[in-house]
Amino acid sequence: MEHKDIFRRELSIFREHGGIMSTGQAISSGIHPRKLYAMRDSGALSRVSRGWYRLADMPPFSDPDLVMAALKVPQGVICLISALAFHEITTQVPHEVHLALPKGAQAPRLDHPPLRIYRFLAEAYTEGAEEHGIDGIPVRIYNIEKTLADCFKFRNKIGQDVAVEALQISWRSRSLDLNKLMHYAHICRVENVMRPYLEALL
Repeated sequence: MEHKDIFRRELSIFREHGGIMSTGQAISSGIHPRKLYAMRDSGALSRVSRGWYRLADMPPFSDPDLVMAALKVPQGVICLISALAFHEITTQVPHEVHLALPKGAQAPRLDHPPLRIYRFLAEAYTEGAEEHGIDGIPVRIYNIEKTLADCFKFRNKIGQDVAVEALQISWRSRSLDLNKLMHYAHICRVENVMRPYLEALL
């Protein structure tokens, strides 16, 4: 008997959740733990991370680290080098997911993906966050202008050369909204830091 016959109800629950669920989500949605592990053992589900399962017949994630970070840390926002890479305005290859959390939020403890957590205050956390669908999963990522302002704010942590390079790439690609950029620079308090680099481009 095929998976779709044995686990018809359970498979439909998984599809309702975009094809991926944590053990806790599956159980609270009415899937018995024994059935969940039977689905895994039969090959109907694949384990994508500790405590997370995905329908085995789905195509591989295009960006598994960003998707898993979004699922495991819902209040996190993809920032800095990870956001630069998403927007294709850097030559850097992030080896961790750079994630913004509001000040005071508890840092998640994950086995995968590796995270680098940054604490953002009030407006600096909420402003400029946009939702992008990656493999059907909503992932919150700062827009280009907010990411550039953040890079100058955290230039001592990621390297000023990284921030300047991203600004130059964005400018050349004509994807930059200067009014938005200065709005976020004001929020991040880096207007004076960024001004000489902007004047050099204009």
